[in-house]
Amino acid sequence: MNLNQPPNRRTHHTRRASLASLLLAPLFALTTFVTPTAHADALDSITKAGVLKVAVPEDYPPFGAVGPDLKPQGYDIDTAALLAKSLNVKLELVPVNSANRIPYLQTNKVDLVISSLGKTPEREKVIDFSTAYAPYYQGVFGPADVKVASPADLTGKTVGATRGALEEIALTQLAPNATIKRFEDNNATIAAFLSGQVQLIAAGNIVAAAILAKNPPRRPEPKFVIKNSPCFVGLNKNEPRLLQKVDAAIAQAKQDGTLNTMSKKWFGAALPTGL
Repeated sequence: MNLNQPPNRRTHHTRRASLASLLLAPLFALTTFVTPTAHADALDSITKAGVLKVAVPEDYPPFGAVGPDLKPQGYDIDTAALLAKSLNVKLELVPVNSANRIPYLQTNKVDLVISSLGKTPEREKVIDFSTAYAPYYQGVFGPADVKVASPADLTGKTVGATRGALEEIALTQLAPNATIKRFEDNNATIAAFLSGQVQLIAAGNIVAAAILAKNPPRRPEPKFVIKNSPCFVGLNKNEPRLLQKVDAAIAQAKQDGTLNTMSKKWFGAALPTGL
């Protein structure tokens, strides 16, 4: 400041400087508080910790259940192990149910959800999904000696179905010439198939797998799919690097036959074409 300036000019200059400071202060404060915090990359966090935390089912065989040795077992458990191995980290299994599996992911209690998770528009708003890793579908099943490959082949055949189930409703429309015998619950439908009361059964592949696990004389083999709703790995939004790693591991497991082996082990059938 030039001290030789007249007093009134020095005062006016000082007031202008003070006013400018007051006007700029809120801008500096705004810049300080609205600058976004650094996003912790999930893949980096997993690698640094050396642990992959995965939400899995424990009461939904053959995807996940507690085995005779009290350890988790199932298709989802094997998938979680496969992904942990691909990331070269240890696996930590976190049991969940249908209600809390997505909240566990959103609150970072887990890194991934591998829990027979289907993709819906509502879920896609809050989490991201991998490529499909597991078959989940409603279809028609029957013994090897019953030759059926499409709804048209059901003409003259008897099919057992649970009344009101999705597969029963869809099959009624797909195969109007089939003889559909409707039962009040899955157990009655299964019993009708095992006793030979019906030639085929319309059910989910999980029901078919449960029948196969009992190793009955009449073994239900998949004939055709009524509705396909495969399972996906769930991830938090905006984790492209982790998603890329998960998708790559699933693709490799499809290519080298690992998922096909797992499907035969847990579902009693090969991995569906095009999964």
